[in-house]
Amino acid sequence: MKKFIIWLGIAVIFLVCITVFKNLIIKSLVTTVASRITGAPVHMDRFQLNILSSTIHISGFKMYNPGGFPEGMLVSCPKIKVIYDRATLFKQKRHFLLMEIELKEMGLTKNKEGKLNVDSLKIVWQSKSSPPIPMQIDLLTLNIGKIIYKDYTVGTEPSVRVYDVNRHKSYKGIPTAQQLVLLVLAEPMKVVAIKNAQIYGVTMLTGVAVLPAAVVATFIGKDNVQQIIDASFEHVYEISLQEIKRIGMITKHDAPGGVIKANINGAMVALILRKGEDNKTEITISARKYMLPQLDIAAWVLYQIIDTLQ
Repeated sequence: MKKFIIWLGIAVIFLVCITVFKNLIIKSLVTTVASRITGAPVHMDRFQLNILSSTIHISGFKMYNPGGFPEGMLVSCPKIKVIYDRATLFKQKRHFLLMEIELKEMGLTKNKEGKLNVDSLKIVWQSKSSPPIPMQIDLLTLNIGKIIYKDYTVGTEPSVRVYDVNRHKSYKGIPTAQQLVLLVLAEPMKVVAIKNAQIYGVTMLTGVAVLPAAVVATFIGKDNVQQIIDASFEHVYEISLQEIKRIGMITKHDAPGGVIKANINGAMVALILRKGEDNKTEITISARKYMLPQLDIAAWVLYQIIDTLQ
């Protein structure tokens, strides 16, 4: 009996050690991959993978500012919960049925050169050249808390604004780790309405759709984006005019012809609407700056219009 208790104790200790070391190893791997993708330091307090319940719990996830910015936190997520498909756990493309992210705080920083910390992340300026890390997320829910925006262009001390967002959004069909990170970073920023953020256009190019999603945008040229929207011509024009006035300066608008032209972030932007079948509307947006195509700006404008329409 005594030997049985001793061996039972050893077995329990062994299983506990396996569990602890398993979580520590995966935690180290996840933080390393996240830092490599974003180009910024990443830390998490705890990582727990439960094979029996097919769940992952992450607590105390933090991403810090990239180089060239004052030390500080960019993203703080106290809780992240994931339900995964056990059959894909050891496959290259993992399948996540549900991902819940509590984004308690986001720290946006504009340095003295006028550059945003999010635009300086590796994932933004290397979005086209970096090899994608495949995954499948069926449903993502994002709970956004507050945004702290520090602007160092105004003087020696930054101006600080705090935005209490308190919004809950859902997304479907996210196919890569890069697209997941871009979406989580870009979505809270729309509340702040920063006009020259490059991350907006990069996020739109990923094709991730906010629920309810109609169809994914088609990129028909070097400076053109196009989408069919399930809404009337008049409604789409009214919302488009409203959003373009908010983010830029209107230079021409023609309601009957469905044409809006504006200066946005120094680029000449043209929006053209055409009536489609079944009360649908085709929207085409082009953008050029110094005669050069600006697809990211065109995509960002479309991003703003679609989000307001939904």
